[in-house]
Amino acid sequence: MCLCCFLDDGPGSLREGCRRREPLWIVFEVSGTINLVSQLSVSSYKTIDGRGQRIKVAGKGLRLKECEHVIVCNLEFEGGRGHDIDGIQIKPNSRHIWIDRCSLRDYDDGLIDITRQSTDITVSRCYFAQHDKTMLIGADASHVGDRCIRVTIHHCFFNGTRQRHPRLRFGKVHLYNNYTRNWGIYAICASVEAQIYSQCNIYEAGQKKKTFEFYTEKAADREGSSSGFIRSEGDVLLKGAQPCLLQGVGENCVFRPSEYYPTWTLESPLDSLKDILQICTGWQAVPRPAEMLIVA
Repeated sequence: MCLCCFLDDGPGSLREGCRRREPLWIVFEVSGTINLVSQLSVSSYKTIDGRGQRIKVAGKGLRLKECEHVIVCNLEFEGGRGHDIDGIQIKPNSRHIWIDRCSLRDYDDGLIDITRQSTDITVSRCYFAQHDKTMLIGADASHVGDRCIRVTIHHCFFNGTRQRHPRLRFGKVHLYNNYTRNWGIYAICASVEAQIYSQCNIYEAGQKKKTFEFYTEKAADREGSSSGFIRSEGDVLLKGAQPCLLQGVGENCVFRPSEYYPTWTLESPLDSLKDILQICTGWQAVPRPAEMLIVA
């Protein structure tokens, strides 16, 4: 489906395409800004592909609710306003989601939030800037169903965002080959029962040096309170970034990514990786694949 309308709704609009029930690969004929007056709900089996144009989503954001097999690629999200308005909100019960090469900044709530038993989600090659509470995974200690959450975050650049890169409750997150610099409180946080596998990332501190944070909370179905666990393996910490106090914890405390996928492309956290992530994350001026079939 090829879109050329930047109205909030109506024929040819992104909202109209996302609500359709059949599988769609949505592309854009021209560049522009889509000013959403309300959250835009995305149904299952949709690819929203910004390649070939420069598409900015503003005003509100996307909501992936009870959907599966959704790809969001090469878009910009900026200037979202309103209570509980995220750039991309994934809840509840959504799965098999891929957010790739998007630029996100300046929303009133989160940039990407993954909650309420949403799982099997990948965030890759995204650029995050000008924001406080960047990425929340698991919203509340009462949401014990979030123990099912599995998220992979790789080759992303968190540039001066304040906190939550991510903050995790209950679930399992594999972080690898990301570059996080100049945070305002901490880089990543493990709260109640969280398991974070931080592998070959670059953490470059600014004024605040605390790289890894642990918050204690009480799960609704447990007697006592607990924090989470972080395994740091091959990470590079620069400019006084503090190491993980629980580095090297026992095998049973943090999952192994190989339990869920057999291989992944892992690069050494060198200056060359840092340089690449500053250039090649977020929206890119890349062409749409020539072999793609467009149905108007």
